[in-house]
Amino acid sequence: GTFTLRLLQTSTFQNTSFVDTEGLGLLEDIKLGSLDKHTWTIHLYQPWVRPALPRSEWDTIEDMIKIYLRKFNHWFKDHAMQTDVTYPFVVQCIAGCEIFPNRTSRAFAYVGYNGQDFLSLNVGNATWLLSQDTNLSRYVQADPQNDSTFSELVEVLFNDTCVDDMKMLLHYGKAALERQ
Repeated sequence: GTFTLRLLQTSTFQNTSFVDTEGLGLLEDIKLGSLDKHTWTIHLYQPWVRPALPRSEWDTIEDMIKIYLRKFNHWFKDHAMQTDVTYPFVVQCIAGCEIFPNRTSRAFAYVGYNGQDFLSLNVGNATWLLSQDTNLSRYVQADPQNDSTFSELVEVLFNDTCVDDMKMLLHYGKAALERQ
């Protein structure tokens, strides 16, 4: 069948200096792990998840998450100041990939702002598409597109890492998935 790996993020920007971020990783409906909101380290829930990937891969994933969250928080704080956004506000993201029975795959990323669709990622060319046309969405959209390292990171993460890692997770988590 079709399998989906999803990463969920909720960031609550309380004020200009405090952001509370929560994260959860799911393979189908199985909770793989969550993000420690203080250290941004990954806490795994299933015993088969850690051995599915080499330690160096876990270290890389954790490092990429930290780089992403620093950039993400900076963009939104910076843009909130420049566009007179009122605090608190909430940004939610869902990203991941699907593998289909014919072995093709599709990556996706969507961003919501205060419960509304905000941006979506065109993974093919690593550009962000506006879901709503506001000063904030245009401002946030422009920044990552001008950041070539971010675009490259997104391309590698979604087109290679997500699918490769999900194949390993599917292999190691086969029994858990069959029990669903």
